[in-house]
Amino acid sequence: MTVSARLAELGIELPSVAAPVAAYVAARVHGDLVHTSGQLPFVAGSLPATGKVGAEITAEDAKALSRTCALNAIAAAADAAGGVDRLGGVLRVGGFVASDPSFSGQPGVINGASEVLGEIFGDAGRHVRAAVGVAVLPLDSPVEVEVTFTLV
Repeated sequence: MTVSARLAELGIELPSVAAPVAAYVAARVHGDLVHTSGQLPFVAGSLPATGKVGAEITAEDAKALSRTCALNAIAAAADAAGGVDRLGGVLRVGGFVASDPSFSGQPGVINGASEVLGEIFGDAGRHVRAAVGVAVLPLDSPVEVEVTFTLV
């Protein structure tokens, strides 16, 4: 099944590619890989929430935002690769969680990204990953996710 068919089956519509917030590109093809820049959980051009996970943002809400980041990464990678059906799978996910100092549930937050990538890509969505707590992210975003995709 193609990625576009799987997205349709799941009822997922990819967002427009989020505009970079600084001097970089959203994604870049290199050989048989597509690397995305860190994707924030933009929805229609704005962040639906800001703040630290474990303080202003719950882990559950941050997990949903992480899922949004992954969908934004798919959109960026598809744009760079010439279409979503050129994406073969997921190699690596890097997740960053702006965390209250007492919060230690970063892996659960980034599961939002990992789980949706698995739903979309199946076995080809299995990946290596880092889930890191940080003091602050751009625009006070609670989460940021970068993904490396393979090409078909």
